[in-house]
Amino acid sequence: MHHQTLVTLRTTGGGLYEFTEAARSFAEEFAAELGLLTLFVRHTSCSLLIQENADPDVQRDLRAFFRRLVPPADDPSMSYLVHRAEGVDDMPAHIKAALTAVSLSIPIANGRLALGTWQGIYLFEHRATPHRREIVMHLST
Repeated sequence: MHHQTLVTLRTTGGGLYEFTEAARSFAEEFAAELGLLTLFVRHTSCSLLIQENADPDVQRDLRAFFRRLVPPADDPSMSYLVHRAEGVDDMPAHIKAALTAVSLSIPIANGRLALGTWQGIYLFEHRATPHRREIVMHLST
């Protein structure tokens, strides 16, 4: 059996936005003992992560690392970039999304998402400005 829904997240700029509870609620709605939840973000300048949700320093450090790894296009080290259609964070956001995942698969075991104790599901927004992001959640049982 298959079930599908669309979740919309509104971001306020770059960062990690947890939506574990929305995924958990969707998966538990159908009382599946075993299954697979697939998540897919329908955008090219953000991504999905499973990451620690207990210590906010982890999120801060991830954001700092990706800013260092892929700085804005106006940084001298990024002068080779051509695509700047939507600003200095446009192409760097696409690069960050290419380095991370746009889909995730999470097993369902004993009727629950098989996440670890400190794992949460996040949308990783790579753009500096607010966006409306859509995530397809597909449950196979």
